[in-house]
Amino acid sequence: MKKKIRMLVLCGALLLAGLVLHHLDLQLPCLIVCAAGYLLAGHKVLWKAARGIVRGSVFDENFLMAIATIGAFAIGEYPEGAAVMLFYEIGELFEHMAVNRSRSSIKDLMQICPDIARRKTDNGTETVDPADVRIGEIVLVSPGERIPLDGTVVKGLAQIDTSALTGESAPRFVQAGDAVQSGCICLDSVLEIRADKPFEQSTASKILELVENASAKKSRSEAFITRFAAWYTPIVVVLAVLLAVVPPLALHASWHDWIYRALNFLVVSCPCALVISVPLSFFGGIGAASRNGILVKGSVYMEALAKADTIVYDKTGTLTEGVFAVTDCLPQGITAKQLLQLAAGAERYSSHPIAVSLRGACPDLPAESDVTDVQEYAGKGVGATVCGKAVLVGNAAMMRDAGLNPASVQESGTLVHVAANGVYCGCIRIADRIKSGTPAALQKLRESGVRQIMLSGDRKQTAESVGKALKLDAVHAELLPADKVEQLEAILHPQGTTVYVGDGINDAPVLARADVGVAMGALGSDAAIEAADVVLMHDDLNALHTVLALSRRTMQIVRQNILFALAVKIGVLTTSALGWTGLWLAVFADVGVCVLAILNALRTMRKEK
Repeated sequence: MKKKIRMLVLCGALLLAGLVLHHLDLQLPCLIVCAAGYLLAGHKVLWKAARGIVRGSVFDENFLMAIATIGAFAIGEYPEGAAVMLFYEIGELFEHMAVNRSRSSIKDLMQICPDIARRKTDNGTETVDPADVRIGEIVLVSPGERIPLDGTVVKGLAQIDTSALTGESAPRFVQAGDAVQSGCICLDSVLEIRADKPFEQSTASKILELVENASAKKSRSEAFITRFAAWYTPIVVVLAVLLAVVPPLALHASWHDWIYRALNFLVVSCPCALVISVPLSFFGGIGAASRNGILVKGSVYMEALAKADTIVYDKTGTLTEGVFAVTDCLPQGITAKQLLQLAAGAERYSSHPIAVSLRGACPDLPAESDVTDVQEYAGKGVGATVCGKAVLVGNAAMMRDAGLNPASVQESGTLVHVAANGVYCGCIRIADRIKSGTPAALQKLRESGVRQIMLSGDRKQTAESVGKALKLDAVHAELLPADKVEQLEAILHPQGTTVYVGDGINDAPVLARADVGVAMGALGSDAAIEAADVVLMHDDLNALHTVLALSRRTMQIVRQNILFALAVKIGVLTTSALGWTGLWLAVFADVGVCVLAILNALRTMRKEK
């Protein structure tokens, strides 16, 4: 970079000397000085143009710059020919700096795979390539090191930094039994980790593969620019030739004047601003998303997200926590604490999710010795003796079978009824809780004008309760996976983009069918990374609002660059053909517009708040 800057400064000095010599009408010294600056700045462009001609790829920006500048020298406009090449190289420098900045925006992500792993052996440890670690082997990770493979902590207690994967700055604690993902950094203690996956199937490897392949999926805007440049460049070359030849032959006009106009025409026509700035805008947007812990698999999905007008959610694990929890106690004749103790005691030895939630909500769980005579009633509940009382815990049918009249509660959730010594004692409501950040995230999306729908396999009453609490536009419940696909197809419409958001594991068919499939909370989930078009690495729907805002901002910048570049070029092409402007303004219309478009494209790299 510094070497190129020094070269451009030297070329600038030679150009200034050439301008002075041209003003003094010293043409031969002016030619020598300008040619030296021209060759110093443009030798790579000339080489690329010649190589393109040999290989049959004639009509590119190198060819246009070469023929325009050589033509300027041929008609005696030495300083202008050198200036065009110098400013073109300055534009190339800006492009190089912009691409480097864009690449640095995902630099941390591209460095998440460590080069080594320290494998534990009978004789201590050995340093190996992570790809050589087999499933079941133990690796040691010291403070400051990256975890080389996905695995389970078998020894140690430490904080790990997951920001390279999730964008989340706060570290999280892990201990024996916790799953960890490759690419995270161990912060404060040594961890022993059992490898659960081979290196090539690790989270970090899959993310790197995703990012590297993102550029392969071009948006419609990028594809249009590529096709546009392929047709546009040969057309303007033909027009420039006609502009140089037809007026002198048909109207007996000055050859020098019309060749000069044609050279202007060629310089202006170079499509660099479009060819560079549009892909750079998308690349910057994808990089900004990655810094927020959001992986977008290609610019085609970023363009689609910018037009999103409908978002469809899965319920369990997406809008709600996906785990049962006690939300309410409705006792009759005893206290809520006593009701919970009876229920948790009777469920002392059950592994059912409802039993786990009851025990988790009871701070004074009866001792094992206080729970005897446990008996399960299939499909209904359990019976046990708890602290000397004959307790029944189960559904309403179990209570009715015992000759009791259970309470009727209209609210959503699962009701667990409790009776002791033949007396009905009340019920406990257990439900899947809405995630803490979900209401605020959905409100922001609602304010951005997006329609929001939920598809759920849960009971209608439960799903509608969640939909009402979150103010969703529509709720469809009691759906099997195939039903979800059918329902989504009824929602899809060609005018906008329908986004489906799920956990990426049991919603793969719907994720694949949506215009854009978004998997959230996908840290460590192979299914999510494979099935979705966009992956939210952390379990927070605010990231969905972030990626929509980034996509819309990126598309706005892309449109600005296209309109600005075309407007300036059409204007200066017209004035060049009429002879109203010279090569200096032609240089601005090419290099100047390109630099401005690149600087505008850099705004896509700004991290969304």
